[in-house]
Amino acid sequence: MKINIACPSTGLQKIIEIDDEKRLHNLYDRRMAQEVDGSALGEEFDGYIFRISGGNDKQGFPMRQGVLAAHRVRLLCKKGDKAYRQRRTGERKRKSVRGCIVSHDISVLNLVVTKVGDTPVAGLTDDSAPRRLGPKRANNIRKLFNLSKEDDVTKYVITRTFTNKKGRSVTKSPKIQRLVTPLTLQRKRARKAAKLNSVLRNKEEAAAYKKLVAQRTAEQKEIRRSLISKRRSTRKSKLAQES
Repeated sequence: MKINIACPSTGLQKIIEIDDEKRLHNLYDRRMAQEVDGSALGEEFDGYIFRISGGNDKQGFPMRQGVLAAHRVRLLCKKGDKAYRQRRTGERKRKSVRGCIVSHDISVLNLVVTKVGDTPVAGLTDDSAPRRLGPKRANNIRKLFNLSKEDDVTKYVITRTFTNKKGRSVTKSPKIQRLVTPLTLQRKRARKAAKLNSVLRNKEEAAAYKKLVAQRTAEQKEIRRSLISKRRSTRKSKLAQES
């Protein structure tokens, strides 16, 4: 069985191959996300603690968290599920996946270092690989470099230098997302002012409409009153003529 060990603190990975069944017996019947003592893999990993993050079987089917089985199962997968890519909207498909329990059918097991031991391991904890791509979001950059809100985030963006097709050395840096600048604050104030002006304008228009409706109803009442008075006057004049 191949063991792929990753160390997040250094950014390095190391693959070791273990054929001894006595050592592998310590990994069998373990589930994903469980922690394993490093001494079970060898003396060089004394003091280390690993977390099982996944693996593949001999045919390449990945382990899936939540499937409490040591064998392969067929699940009805939808969009967003592991080991399935949706081709059409609303499509579902039955796919084969491996359960989350480690068994002798696993060919590659992925482990993550959660605790580093006293002795460094060559190719895993003795060196560090620089991050090629850093975070883009402003808060994530602050979290990475332990910055305060007063610090300038743009000075801490991880850039990379490479040679383009013309042979020139070009420096690239990502555009910082969710960065609060004076321009964004100005736009926010403008949006707020526009919303407030819209509310006030709607109130004024509603008041003007009510006033106009009251005026029109008063005019109609006046017209109706005048018509009634005319009818009464004509009736009185007819009665006077008849008498």
